[in-house]
Amino acid sequence: MNHTPRIRTVVSCTLLVVTLVAGATACGEPDGHPLSLKPYDAADLVSFNGPSGNEKADPDKPLEVTVKEDDARITDVTAVDREGRHLAGELDADGKRWHSTTSLAAGTRYTVKVSTENGDGAPGSRTYGFGTTSAKKFLKVTFGPQAGTYGVGQPVTAELSAPVTDKASRATVERGLQVRSTPAVTGSWFWVDAKTLHYRPKEYWPADATIDVRSNLKGIKVTNALYGGAAKSLKLTTGDRIEAITDASDHSMTVLRNGEVINTLPVTTGKPGFETRNGVKVVLAKEQFVRMRGESIGIAAGSSESYDLPVYWATRVTWSGEYVHAAPWSTGSQGSANVSHGCTGMSTADAQWFFETVREGDIVKVVGSDGETMTPFDNGFGDWNLDWDAWRKGSALHGGGTPDSATDVEAARLRPQV
Repeated sequence: MNHTPRIRTVVSCTLLVVTLVAGATACGEPDGHPLSLKPYDAADLVSFNGPSGNEKADPDKPLEVTVKEDDARITDVTAVDREGRHLAGELDADGKRWHSTTSLAAGTRYTVKVSTENGDGAPGSRTYGFGTTSAKKFLKVTFGPQAGTYGVGQPVTAELSAPVTDKASRATVERGLQVRSTPAVTGSWFWVDAKTLHYRPKEYWPADATIDVRSNLKGIKVTNALYGGAAKSLKLTTGDRIEAITDASDHSMTVLRNGEVINTLPVTTGKPGFETRNGVKVVLAKEQFVRMRGESIGIAAGSSESYDLPVYWATRVTWSGEYVHAAPWSTGSQGSANVSHGCTGMSTADAQWFFETVREGDIVKVVGSDGETMTPFDNGFGDWNLDWDAWRKGSALHGGGTPDSATDVEAARLRPQV
């Protein structure tokens, strides 16, 4: 079957340069090239296996477009869903067939645009539209922390409603969880467990940054029976870069704002047997008053180490009960000896100043202690105690080895159309 208009090369066009300069109409067609023509409707030239009318496509059924004529070929196919995500596909070398290479998204609508060329080189096009059936089981994602302003050490968290264990599925999840910051940074997700991910940059977040977090997994197949569900996006900002560095051997804390020292405070840290943890911690919460009991850290009531104290201006840095707080009972040792049960103690005035200076997500780093290093995930945010290479090993995309070809093509359909 022929599709007009057909283009024939006129010999005089190739021989007379003057003719080309004087006017392209000597070639017999506008601009003298088939691609300058308005594409014809290629409905009779191509065959599409997608649904018609009100029917909906099975997301697991691949799409296929083929040409019906021997001298025609497909030049391009794009399939985009309503979220702007491209469906990955392959076009045969001879241009006779295009097919999708990943599952379609569930519960959405696709627009498929096919470009063709007939035997005479004339361009054709055809557009198809159809919906896909909805999924029955969804993977829900909840981002944390709550929207607000945080310190530069605050990780982003993602909690999944169901466990994801295999590498290919984890790679799909990571591609669909997007974190973008202004200014831009290099960052990566880390799989804490099968239902929890943390995201952090290579270095701390920049001061005064804006961080946008969203899921692009809606309708995307994660496992054989599980598809991504809708998720609420998250916007965070950072304030100044506040870092509190406690030297347990020197019994002092140095506080910096954006790299400049703003205060140096005498402190006391954990005594032998109760040494304060070394490493980077992140402010988790601020509590103006806390009642502290020795039993909460395993000290038997009535023993020589037992205590039950009212504590003010308490800044929490671990879930197990390590704080920076007012300790008026130990002012004689602050700046000279370590006498606490693991917390960082200071005068009431200094503790109030510290409490009012820091916010959640700010950095509290301890050096020079005989204690162990803060663990990464089980007692607060110790994420920064992993170096960048170790952090990337916790990613299914970066540390788990290069994804195989079957999962690598998933990247295309998780990338919104620009």
